[in-house]
Amino acid sequence: MYDQVRATAISIKPKAWDKQSNADKVEWFVREAAREAPDLVVTPEGVLEGYAASEAIKNPELAQRMLDVAEPIDGPYVQRFRRLAKELGTCLVFGFAERIGGEVYNAAVFIDQRGELCGKYHKTQLAEGTSDPWFFNRVGRKLRAFDTPLGRAGIVICNDRWNPMITRTLVLDGARMILIPSYGMKTRPQNEAVLARARENGVPVVEANVGVNMIVSKGEMVGYAWGNDQVTTAVIDVPALPSTAAAREYERRYMDMQTPEMERRYREWQKSLRGEENLVGHARIGGLTAGAAE
Repeated sequence: MYDQVRATAISIKPKAWDKQSNADKVEWFVREAAREAPDLVVTPEGVLEGYAASEAIKNPELAQRMLDVAEPIDGPYVQRFRRLAKELGTCLVFGFAERIGGEVYNAAVFIDQRGELCGKYHKTQLAEGTSDPWFFNRVGRKLRAFDTPLGRAGIVICNDRWNPMITRTLVLDGARMILIPSYGMKTRPQNEAVLARARENGVPVVEANVGVNMIVSKGEMVGYAWGNDQVTTAVIDVPALPSTAAAREYERRYMDMQTPEMERRYREWQKSLRGEENLVGHARIGGLTAGAAE
């Protein structure tokens, strides 16, 4: 039992600290992607403020600036993308620095086609670790899946993808698809990690990374593009949640095709037997003929 979802990943490279320019670029690419009528569009990690936390970590004098560039969940740019999703009739996932009081989190949100917020996630595995003074780069403390019109989903952000426990927890919480906004490496090991998360858990994965898009369904790559500013669209098969009703429906579908399939196989088996008999007969005739000639 699968539901088909048309998913798009966009490999935008944002500019650090430039929210206005980045927001304009995101909107332009999402509108371009909408030409293919996707159900879901995913953009990279920190695409709104340009993943500026990485600079603040290296330059402590920029820490306070992170509070200024970070966006509250009800901020104007989040509202802008809620309106955009509703206008285009597509779900939208994007990453940004979220301000909560005097702290900043690496966040991503899922907005549905009605412009409603369905879920939010804070990155829980930071490559640089975490430190008490880093109010501008707090680590997430929860792993939760959430319901969407496309099925229950889970978000992991960039470095999270390396840890199978994170994705597995979300799937155990009912996630039927994993969405990965990323701003990280584009090498073969990252591709293998994304494929592994999909295959380990039997769910599709949509990753929008700066420099590479990957879409995985039924454990196989169904969409891939290397390079910045790429739009990649593919259909993913979202598995139904385990239930007696789902099992009986899939059983019915199998039984509907069982009889004709078994009949086809029987015909092929009989044909193969006749072929073997013909081969034996030819071998005997050939042997007698050869003997007579000698």
